[in-house]
Amino acid sequence: MDYLTKRCQRPVPWNILYADDVALISDSVVDLQNDFNRWVKSLEENGLKISRKKTEHMSCIFDGSTQVNQIQLYIDGEPIPTVDHFKYLGSIISSDGGIERDVTHRTTTGWMKWRQLTGVMCDKRMPIRLKGKLYKTAIRPAILYGTECWASTKRHLSKLHVTEMRMLRWSAGVTLLDKVRNTHIRGSYKIAPIAEKVQERRLQWYGHVLRRPEDHMVRVALDLPTTSRRRGRPPATWLTTVQKDLKEMNVDVAIAQDRPRWRRQTRRADPR
Repeated sequence: MDYLTKRCQRPVPWNILYADDVALISDSVVDLQNDFNRWVKSLEENGLKISRKKTEHMSCIFDGSTQVNQIQLYIDGEPIPTVDHFKYLGSIISSDGGIERDVTHRTTTGWMKWRQLTGVMCDKRMPIRLKGKLYKTAIRPAILYGTECWASTKRHLSKLHVTEMRMLRWSAGVTLLDKVRNTHIRGSYKIAPIAEKVQERRLQWYGHVLRRPEDHMVRVALDLPTTSRRRGRPPATWLTTVQKDLKEMNVDVAIAQDRPRWRRQTRRADPR
């Protein structure tokens, strides 16, 4: 793919390729249409075709403007469907830049994995430590996938917390009427709060990014300018969330180049 399209490729973040998935980004409708036409021509000249059914267009306008309804792109004269969110590499990307849909998607994915394993997780004959290990290795990773890129708030983390505790209580055969504290249930399963694991993944990813060369695509993306500030409270960004994590865990960003030390400092381990 890289070789066939090298003539029409633009640097990150304007063109993003992963296997046979292509994302084209532009701040101009005209430029995006021209860019898209070049890609179609280059691929079809080499015997490849763009899937019309899987091609979608999304406009991200963060200033409250209604111009999003006036933007349209075409492929061979046919309009490309316009969406306000789409799934890319397992995550939900929304036009407003929020993660609400992705949070819901992650909890749904976690429950799907849970249902596949209810035969073990809800079996009273199974040791609770074994259930805890199964949860940590099979169910929790499904919930945490992609969370290292979230600028999560307390509301988002609360949704993950509720999902996790419902799973653990169900597995233990304990309801709220039994008046058993969450900390006791977590201690039995040897499981750290899921909010801590989100924080751990975010900081470990941040360290990975900082260790890349300055011209690497993830470093380029890290330094991209944000949108202009609107009235009211400024929206939480990924970097501001990372800064809060660093302050809360008392981690010095200067040690990021020392990978083993960084991982030790940012780890939120499960109880033993």
